[in-house]
Amino acid sequence: MNRGQRGKLAMATAALGISLLSVTGCGYINPQQTSEQYSASDGTRADLGPLQLRNMMIISDGEDKPGRVIGAVYNDSSRDVKLTIAGAGGAQTEISVKKNSYVLLNEDSADEAILSTTGAKPGSLAEVTIREDSTNENAKFKVPVLDATIVDYKQYVPTSTPTAGTSTASPTSTASPTSSANSTASPTGGADSTPSPTSSANH
Repeated sequence: MNRGQRGKLAMATAALGISLLSVTGCGYINPQQTSEQYSASDGTRADLGPLQLRNMMIISDGEDKPGRVIGAVYNDSSRDVKLTIAGAGGAQTEISVKKNSYVLLNEDSADEAILSTTGAKPGSLAEVTIREDSTNENAKFKVPVLDATIVDYKQYVPTSTPTAGTSTASPTSTASPTSSANSTASPTGGADSTPSPTSSANH
């Protein structure tokens, strides 16, 4: 190959590279966002047996004050399931989810899921234990604590402490997620454990 042929080949290669960049744009060098699972908004996610917890967070005015758990809990099994969320100082709340259904904890029609003590300051993470009662399977994961400084969450700040120390939230609608996420809280015991719910809580 002489010098002129080599020059033409180099020019052709450069032109091909430019055309690829113009066709693919940033996606040619960056991974497609839609191919990755992620939690939108401010909450965290976890899976426990048949339950999928999405965009979970605690709304509270202070570490030693009551906190309301909001987010979405999906049950893709053929049986009714009760989820228990336990926090600091023995505080806990129960959430019932019917088979092939879900509960949106931030809906006005939903019973409030209240922890009598939040256990972490707003702006930090609180560790909670989640348990699926039918199998007694449980896992720990951390959820963000937010307060009324974010206007969207002001309406969820608890105004009183549950009298019995345990509150119960009931299902509000029926549906089932079509796919599960790739981020799972590690179980610490028990049996084996929208569209796709990457973010299910409404603000």
